[in-house]
Amino acid sequence: MRRFVFFLVCALALIVPVAVLASGGGDGFDGVVRSLEHTYHVHATRIPFMGLVSLISRKATNDGVSNLHLAEFDDFTASLDGEDLTRMVEDKLGPSWARMVRETSRGGKEQTLVFMRPEGSRIGLFVLDSDGHELDVVEVSVNPDHLNATIDQYSHHHEGQDSHTPGPD
Repeated sequence: MRRFVFFLVCALALIVPVAVLASGGGDGFDGVVRSLEHTYHVHATRIPFMGLVSLISRKATNDGVSNLHLAEFDDFTASLDGEDLTRMVEDKLGPSWARMVRETSRGGKEQTLVFMRPEGSRIGLFVLDSDGHELDVVEVSVNPDHLNATIDQYSHHHEGQDSHTPGPD
């Protein structure tokens, strides 16, 4: 009987934090996609085998990129109110995400939102981009050290090329 009680307590100790983490934050990526579908009466195109693509991207980037989620809305012609869109995304992502960028064109046809959150030694990025005909939603987890090393590699390479280019006479 003691083993059963011990097992039950251990199971609850593991299940409760998982349930709390899963429920906190307003549904995250899937919640944003569902809200967009419901609010604007459109259907997202989801990429098949996205989990496999995410796994491959993690291996290909030496753990630089992981947990990739992508939804695309083709023929998205609805008018977007930037404040309503931002509020809806913030509500669905939850308080752990901080908005870093909000860009809206004058007519409101083009919208870009970028959110970030700490994920231990990684950074979560959530990007929503609408160009007036298509709306894309992406969530990804990146390793900032790996990202900095990659940026440095290309910036040093670029600087090296610039130093060998002759200047104007």
